[in-house]
Amino acid sequence: MPISFELTDNSIRAREHFNRIAQEQMRPLSREADTGEHHLPQPWVDFWWNEGRKGAPGNPGEPGDGFVTVCIQAEELCWGDAGLYLRMPTAALGGSAVGAAGTDEQKKKFMAPFRESPHPVWGAMAITEPGAGSDSAAIETTADFDEETEEWVLNGTKIFCTAGEGASQVEGGFVVVWATIDASAGRGGIKSFVVPAKTPGMELVGLEKKMGIRASDTATLRFENCRVPRENLLGSAEVKGKKKKPGGDKGFKGAMATFDASRPIVAAMAVGVGRASLDFLKEELERQGVEIRYDAPLHALTAIERDVIEMEAELQGARLLTWRSAQMMGQGKPNNLEASMAKAKAGLAVTQITQKAVEILGPLGQSKKLLVEKWMRDAKINDIFEGTQQINQLIVARRILDYSSSLLR
Repeated sequence: MPISFELTDNSIRAREHFNRIAQEQMRPLSREADTGEHHLPQPWVDFWWNEGRKGAPGNPGEPGDGFVTVCIQAEELCWGDAGLYLRMPTAALGGSAVGAAGTDEQKKKFMAPFRESPHPVWGAMAITEPGAGSDSAAIETTADFDEETEEWVLNGTKIFCTAGEGASQVEGGFVVVWATIDASAGRGGIKSFVVPAKTPGMELVGLEKKMGIRASDTATLRFENCRVPRENLLGSAEVKGKKKKPGGDKGFKGAMATFDASRPIVAAMAVGVGRASLDFLKEELERQGVEIRYDAPLHALTAIERDVIEMEAELQGARLLTWRSAQMMGQGKPNNLEASMAKAKAGLAVTQITQKAVEILGPLGQSKKLLVEKWMRDAKINDIFEGTQQINQLIVARRILDYSSSLLR
């Protein structure tokens, strides 16, 4: 059966729409937002909430094509500015977690402000801790059930929480917090809880100073006797076959399914940043009279020509893997392997492409008069968050070889 790599008319219109936003709204703010870390880019936030999010063509809910369009949006907007993309008022990863593991009632309740609020709101997910990064089984934040009040009581600290400031401080938003209800059960005891913004006991204790994506807020959140209702648990409270308290029908696996949706988006973000660097490099080379001869034999190409052609191939490979995993997600097909392949490929490709662009351009590439050095700084996080390069390669190996996590570590 032949495979088509042609976009639908809906996706093409979406690409053009989001590219205009990237050019007209994001690029002009890019340098200012980068140097003004921890300052809310209000013009961009207001634009997205009032106009940008409502003007997208097509229906993102369409089977298959809809999620590809989500990834096209991520690519185009990160071509504009990855930090501003992450600062958009959206449900983001928190919303993905609710969608993956929440009940219909939970989805309706927690997602309503993102449709109805008169002011911008944010969602976030809090997983990483000072002692628990890629190994989710090492999570130490606890959630204890209070039988008398029928509330979950959260205690612990979360770091590197993207959009954590907005999600924890602005009414209508929420943070999805991963915590253990039974430390002896390892991963089986890890559950996720929706903590609405301004909940007593959830404290914003710091914002990271970062190398890249500086326009985004990356927060440290502390939970001290933070109480949420029983129904704020996403999924089941069952551990090792015994129920602690009633919950939904999905537990840790349901929460982990969040990454099958988020990894293609992160891969698309990487493609967007890589494309920004490559586009500028090709424009600058053309301006200087350097021609890329695509029809010349390999031995006749200059070093720069070979580099540019290789960069283009790596970028296109990452994009096609991303679209493939996105289409599977949109069609309801398991895409755990494909999502990790796309994420691993794109994270590596964007790191290499942006570094090579700076290298080829020399002093011009390092100058802050241009955005090339910024794109190199923005690139690396795509190889780290939503599962590091090493973790995603490990997942790919496990899926291909059919090995469990205990057999291949």
